[in-house]
Amino acid sequence: MSKVLVTGGAGFIGSHVVDGYLREGWEVIVVDNLSTGKKEQINPRAKFYNLSITDRKMEEIFKKEKVDLVNHHAAQINVRASVEDPLFDAEQNILGSLNLLQNCVKFGVKNFIFISSGGAIYGEPSELPVKEISPKFPLSPYGISKFVVELYLYFYKKVFGLNYVCLRYANIYGPRQDPFGEAGVVAIFSRKMLEGKVPTIFGDGKQTRDYVFVADVVEANLLATSRLEELNQRDVFSVDDLAYNIGAGKEVSVNSLYQKLAHLTGFKKAPSFSQPREGEVKRICLDFSKTEKELGWRPKISLEEGLKKTVEWMNKKSSL
Repeated sequence: MSKVLVTGGAGFIGSHVVDGYLREGWEVIVVDNLSTGKKEQINPRAKFYNLSITDRKMEEIFKKEKVDLVNHHAAQINVRASVEDPLFDAEQNILGSLNLLQNCVKFGVKNFIFISSGGAIYGEPSELPVKEISPKFPLSPYGISKFVVELYLYFYKKVFGLNYVCLRYANIYGPRQDPFGEAGVVAIFSRKMLEGKVPTIFGDGKQTRDYVFVADVVEANLLATSRLEELNQRDVFSVDDLAYNIGAGKEVSVNSLYQKLAHLTGFKKAPSFSQPREGEVKRICLDFSKTEKELGWRPKISLEEGLKKTVEWMNKKSSL
């Protein structure tokens, strides 16, 4: 494999993944419609197409570029937006993904990495940390759409021989995260605190999330890429066989996260509280033992270290 198409490569996580592939010597093609991504985040060494993954013109890119691998980060990622407009969420996340998969079949692309959601597909788990084989009871159209694509990937492997891996992300944070979006609590809290504004916590703040620094996520993508074909040589019996949790395995409450960021930023005020958001789970953290065993991955950067790096980046950015 030598040429990779990264969808969503102008986004927070996707742009870091693009940088990772380039460091490894890959030729990188980026497709992003810049709805949430930023052109300035795209590595100048990557070739860029400003296009939605739902567009029929995707076929022209596949035909022209002859990629060896698709790394699919592009998505509608806002849980609340998915609750408010399930049709748009399905169009972007399900039909957009199918557009890519159909083009993979048509143009002989044999390798696919899909970014799924470990935070949304499991719903409210009965046991924590959650394993890949845990029941799937998503509480939002976003979680549903992510799992539906996993099911489609299983079909495309069985019927068309597509090699794939699903990476089920926990809450990813770090430099380049959008502080003005609806998702990305670390970036949103950091920016507000640095500006002296009081952040809002939705709900009582006791809800928990599992946080992973973006550099660790890049490493997970590169390890998945290097082992993709090897993993697909095995007999695959279920949709969970080629799914991997990318999490730290630790519950962190929103209140605790607030306190850590307040300490780092020197912010002294208490948060304001608002109504909880529909579709969001109360508690989640992911068991990454299977990922460590089969991909050789585990998170290396602690939450404290990662938050410090993120606040430093945000501070530097706001002072420019």
